[in-house]
Amino acid sequence: MRVHLCVVGRLRSGPERELIDDYLMRFDRGGRALGLGPAVLSEVEDRKGGGMAAEAALLRKAVPTGALICALDERGTVMSSPDFADSLAGWRDRGVNDLAFVIGGADGIAPDLRDEAQARLSFGQMVWPHMLARVMLAEQLYRAASILAGSPYHRV
Repeated sequence: MRVHLCVVGRLRSGPERELIDDYLMRFDRGGRALGLGPAVLSEVEDRKGGGMAAEAALLRKAVPTGALICALDERGTVMSSPDFADSLAGWRDRGVNDLAFVIGGADGIAPDLRDEAQARLSFGQMVWPHMLARVMLAEQLYRAASILAGSPYHRV
């Protein structure tokens, strides 16, 4: 199952970019044997200042046709890392070929795109900067692959 991170904004070089690249590389290495990956990061940017609606249009173009969409949203489901790993495995086992995680810009995801998502994920009741949400998602993808592989990375 290919995993797509479809996100608003371009992350320049720096610590966040290094963390994302590192965790996605680890996910690709460990996930392929499990039928997970590769992970692809698609960054979109609304240069005309059209707000959430324009961002949603760009995000829709970044999502592969037929992909299951999981929106990162504060109103989404809060789950443990093992539950997230189970969700990934479940989607894979049901034959999902492409899974697209959608992260909006500073104002979040347009309501109509959020409503189109088949799943919603929240990293808790606190609101996180969208750039940090990418890092957290990349780490959780790697953690999920580690959990599914029985690796000691995730400790209870």
